[in-house]
Amino acid sequence: MEPYPEAPEDISTIVLLENSRMYTRSDAALRAARHLPGAWPALYGFLIVPRSIRDAVYNWIARNRYRWFGKKDQCMIPTPELRDRFLD
Repeated sequence: MEPYPEAPEDISTIVLLENSRMYTRSDAALRAARHLPGAWPALYGFLIVPRSIRDAVYNWIARNRYRWFGKKDQCMIPTPELRDRFLD
């Protein structure tokens, strides 16, 4: 038996493994936001919104992110200061 049988075959979305549970799309993004500094943890409250609505908003943002924020040909190598902001 696979450890995560519900794992999506198309992994073009965010996947978060937390406490041996797997979360995708808006569930993963909101749960990850809880661990960020500043006001980001407040977004976790959006879990009360039905998943179908949250995932529709997540998919809309995902489709438009490159138009809004641009796309690089290479990944940036983070500085030590920036690396400290990453989750382990």
